[in-house]
This record gives sequence, structure tokens and C-alpha cells, in this order.
Amino acid sequence: MGDTGRAGRDMGFGRALRAPVEGRTWREFGYLLLGLPLSVFYFSLAVTGVSLGAGLLVTFLGVPVLAGVLAMCRGFGRVERGRARVMLGVDIAEPAPVRARKRGALAAMGALLKSGSAWRHVLYSVIHLPWAVFAFTLALVFWTYGWAFLLYPVWFWVFPAYTDMPGLQLFQNDDHTFYLDSPAEIALACLVGLAFTLATPWVVRALTTVDRVLIAGLLGPSRLDDRVTELESDRGVVIDTAAADLRRIERDLHDGAQARLVALAMDLGLAKEKLAEDPQAAARMVDEAHGEVKVALQELRDLARGIHPAVLTDRGLDAALSSVASRCAVPVRVSADLPDRPAAAIEGIAYFTVSELLQNISKHSGARTASVDVWKSGDRLLIQVVDDGRGGARGDGSGTGLAGLTERLDAVDGVLVVDSPAGDGTTVTAELPWRSR
Repeated sequence: MGDTGRAGRDMGFGRALRAPVEGRTWREFGYLLLGLPLSVFYFSLAVTGVSLGAGLLVTFLGVPVLAGVLAMCRGFGRVERGRARVMLGVDIAEPAPVRARKRGALAAMGALLKSGSAWRHVLYSVIHLPWAVFAFTLALVFWTYGWAFLLYPVWFWVFPAYTDMPGLQLFQNDDHTFYLDSPAEIALACLVGLAFTLATPWVVRALTTVDRVLIAGLLGPSRLDDRVTELESDRGVVIDTAAADLRRIERDLHDGAQARLVALAMDLGLAKEKLAEDPQAAARMVDEAHGEVKVALQELRDLARGIHPAVLTDRGLDAALSSVASRCAVPVRVSADLPDRPAAAIEGIAYFTVSELLQNISKHSGARTASVDVWKSGDRLLIQVVDDGRGGARGDGSGTGLAGLTERLDAVDGVLVVDSPAGDGTTVTAELPWRSR
């Protein structure tokens, strides 16, 4: 333990000594130095453009001027995101593009004027200047004073050689003038410079952290943009899932009940033809057809149960889960503690989630027992399915249908968590938003 602690301290000390000459420190320092002239440029154009556009709003000319300023500031944001990516190593995503509902210049200008992202770019162009002045000044002071005093023993000879001073003059009053000229003073100045030089990388890093926050908050996509993107993705998942379900239903009808009913119709036709010449054979054929009708009815009931079980609609989640648990290959204990019934959509997703998980237990787990617990916690519906099988289920859903369940739950802001250590059973916890009927 002691050796580990000493090694950690040695690494930390070595890192502190390397920090002033690391490429990251120089890139961040260059970012702060370049930020001031760019911010002056952004600020000047943004303030001038917004002021001019606002003043011209009494005429129609103000609208295109303001739209042009907004487009220009979005261009500034593109430059800043690129600068942050190259010099700070921060990859900020592009904000959502400005889309006009109609074609034409007026529609495009209206979309820009209503774009919150464009106005955030204008805000960045304005408020970044005072911060850039502060960051530029502080970083430059630390950097120049640190290196100047650290290297003072190398260049202090300039004063006696080319000036009338014995060393660097720190202050002067009527009676006394203080110079850094003795060996002790030179050594002390060098130590002070070393302290400044070692502190400079962390000062620069702190300053650039503020820039990272400003860029991410004002020049990146907003939370609303992220939410819209997420909902668009979820909508695609829902559409794909619905299409897959329709294909499955069509396949089950075509290969199951429909094929059986076609064969049944042919058998009844043959029985009708034999009715007059061989009544006993016709009776046997009708009896066989009666059995086929029962099988077809059972297949249709199973298909209807797979679409939406009647017991779920009539009696709720507790009874429906008990019904699906009774068909599992292993004994399943079901416990449902719900104050009332959730919305039909949430109830259906919960039912099919448990149904899919119990099918996985029957086919893949090798479990002897399983349990299903459902309860409400705050504004969430929680489902936990546990088995004592071999474990090792993969959270990405490879081969177990868990990937499809994860996508289905994501579509309604749900979560699926799989805990399945090899040889120690599987616990799957699903969380859905609670929506009352």
C-alpha cells in the first residue's frame, strides 16, 4: 500500500512538472489568446447588426438585416465549435438546422427570426467578449510572469550590460530603489517564477472549462433539440415494431389458421361429394373436419391473445400476468401491488414485456423457479422478473429478444436493466412511466 501511495505521488508530481510544457497546455493557452481578437470581431458585428436591424424594423429592411445577422452568428458558432474541437478536444454537436415550413426568402427569414438556436448564437457573440478579455488577461499575466521570473537567471545580465540598472527594478521611492540583483534575490525570483509556471496550466485549464460550458450551452443543440431527435428515433422504432408485428400476424394467419381453414374447406367439399354414395366415409370426414375447426379456433384464440389478451382488458395486469405465468415451463410466482390500473398502452407494454421475459426463461435459462413482481413507485411502474437459471444473458439482447424489449421501452421513456452473472440466475428490471387511465 505504501509503495502504491508513493508511486501515485510520484506520478502526480511528474505530471505537475510536465504540465507547463505539454501540448494540451499550449493549445489551451493559444485558444485563450486567439479568443480575444475573435470575440472583438464577433461582438462588433453582432452588436452593430442587431442595433441596425432593430432600428430599421420600422421599415421592412430591418427583417432581412436581422435575419442576416442571425445567419452570420450561426457561422461564428461553426467557427467556435471547430476551434474548440481542434484546440480543446471538445466535440460539440451541430444545433438543429433552421427549417422553413414554406419555400421562399420570406419563409427562410421568418424561420431564422424564430430560431432559438440562432438567438443563442447572438447571445454568445455578445457575452463572450468580457469573458475573453478576463481570460486573455489572466492567462497572459500568469504565463509571462511565470516564465519571465523562472528564466530570470538567464536574462538578468541584460540590465547591467545595456542599462544603468544592476537588475530588474521592482519599485522605487524617494529614498530607496529595489533591484533584483543579488544571488539570493535572483534565486527567489526563480522560485516565484517556478510557482507561477506550475500553476499556469491549471489556471488555463480552469478558464477553458468555462469556455467549454459556454460553447456547449449556447452553441450546441438545446435540450429540446435532443428531445426532438430522441422522439424521432423512438417514432421510427415504434413504426418498425408495429410493421414487424403486422408481418408476424399476417404470417401466423397465412401459415396457421388460414391454411388450416383452406384444408378444412376442401375436406368438407369431399365429404359433401361422398355423402350420397358413402355416408359413413362422409361422416368420418366431417368428424375430422370438426377436430380441425377446434384446432383452428384455438390458433385464432392464441393469435388474438398475442395481439391483446382479453383477460388484460377485462381484469387487468394482475390476472393477465397470472395467466401468462401459468403457461410458462417453470413455476412462476406473480405479485402485483398496484393502487389502480395504468393507461392501456402502458399496461399492454408491461404485459408483453413480462410475456417475452417468461418465454426467454422457458427457452434459454434452464431455471427451476421464477418470480414476477410489479409495483408502482412514484410516477413509475416497475417490473422485476427473476429466475434461478444459468444466467449469462447479454444486456444487448443477442439471441434473447432483449434488444427488441429495450427499444419498445425506450419508445415510451422506459428503461430495461439486465443483471445476469454467469451461473447465478438473471434479474431483469423494467421501468415504465405511470400514466393513469
